[in-house]
Amino acid sequence: MSDPAVQLEMQGALALVTLTQAARGNPFDGDFTRDFKAVAATLWDRHDAGGVRAVLLQAAGANFSYGGDLKSFYPVRDQLGPLVREWTANLHMGLQRFWQLPVPVVCAVQGFAMGGGVALLAGADVVLAGESARFGSAFAQLGFSCDSGSSLTLTARMGVARARRFVLLAEVLSSAEALQAGLADRVVADDRLQDEARALAQRLADGPTVAYGQIKRLFAAAGGGLLTAQLEDEALTLARVAGSADAQEGIAAMVERRKPAFRGA
Repeated sequence: MSDPAVQLEMQGALALVTLTQAARGNPFDGDFTRDFKAVAATLWDRHDAGGVRAVLLQAAGANFSYGGDLKSFYPVRDQLGPLVREWTANLHMGLQRFWQLPVPVVCAVQGFAMGGGVALLAGADVVLAGESARFGSAFAQLGFSCDSGSSLTLTARMGVARARRFVLLAEVLSSAEALQAGLADRVVADDRLQDEARALAQRLADGPTVAYGQIKRLFAAAGGGLLTAQLEDEALTLARVAGSADAQEGIAAMVERRKPAFRGA
């Protein structure tokens, strides 16, 4: 059995959630979606037992996450609709449970964070980015609609117009630009990222956990409480869009390293 794509380690009341497929850029694939869902469920079990008071979300390797694994999409690109429905069933359940944890979540971002990786980190309560980090949305560039909660988490952080432009134009933001747009909360030196993120997460783990949980609940309600419905809409929309000729062309062009020829269908 292969090592899990997402690992959970407890250090006291602080939960360390680590994306572990560094050599592959921590992609979102079948293994990741299954393992992330399992970790989110375990976090709730341990929280209910009084064992989790804060979470640090981090990634091994040079990059936080490249998002969807295009190389695995490429050979099955004409069957992506069913595959998307299968993967998002696990991923979106995991995201719901992870984002709704009634404890603070801190995220440390290094290197590239793309696509679903950006959606994941944007749902954290506090995002720390290394100076050289880059935040990108490549969905439209591939002929895809967005998923992984992007329409919710990016809007919550950047506002509707800025988030929509970020996705439509497939922008890649520097850490400074991400800070200005609200996608990151603090930019630190690359060699200080892990230490500062860990220190902040530990400070929150030592704080008033009940109050933190209620603060998160109130702000989630103020945002409309649309998480479940919006995730399902994203999943079904992406499954439909993934079956389009343009989506298949976008994947092929990226893997074959050429410019896509979109036909609008």
